[in-house]
Amino acid sequence: MINDRLALAPLKPPASGSTPVEWRVAASPVGYAEAVAFMERRAAAIAAGTAAELVWLVEHPPLFTAGSSARGEDLAGTGRFPVHATGRGGHLTYHGPGQRVGYAMLDLKRRGADVRRYVLALEEWIVGTLARFNVKGERRGDRIGVWVKRPDKGEGCEDKIAALGIRVKRWVTLHGISLNVAPDLTHYAGVLSCGVSEQKWGVTSLKDLGVEATMGDVDTALRASFEEIFGPVRVADEASAPV
Repeated sequence: MINDRLALAPLKPPASGSTPVEWRVAASPVGYAEAVAFMERRAAAIAAGTAAELVWLVEHPPLFTAGSSARGEDLAGTGRFPVHATGRGGHLTYHGPGQRVGYAMLDLKRRGADVRRYVLALEEWIVGTLARFNVKGERRGDRIGVWVKRPDKGEGCEDKIAALGIRVKRWVTLHGISLNVAPDLTHYAGVLSCGVSEQKWGVTSLKDLGVEATMGDVDTALRASFEEIFGPVRVADEASAPV
């Protein structure tokens, strides 16, 4: 059943007294290739036990990423911005200014080694973040990501406000989430983002929903929601680059 995943038990929390997850926020936009190269290095170090888990919040310049499920027709209309093939799951995804991308490099062995529950936990992370802005984000059994009902657009209409895409190597996660804060939504025009083809399903952002939140406001909400689900974090010096 497509809704079975929503009935899964919560992700196992890390053991009491475990090392907090390192939390960093990039001070300036990060190129996609640079971000992926860093994630690969950090995930390998986490798997080897030589580095702490990390959540890294970034913004990217305008670009598209094509996941392992992307099809040729998904790429129509992507000529405006660079397209990066990536090892994560999922379809075509847009990244750009005004969108908060959260790269989570976590050791799933500490949390029950269950990928499906991890995906649900990522969705719950976003739902909890949105709730802090009085926005009701919802999960769907047949659609990965977080959705907002839009009765103002018509019966059954929903917009996607956050996307997910993950990869797991040696039980360490790579990639993560993207939450639309105030991106230019016209950048989605003409592309089949996240494999969504139904006319009643679109994309939205906090700004589009009337929420005037700064990126700093969103980062604070993301951290609070993350700690509720994944455990404590250690905020690193945001002026320094992750290693």
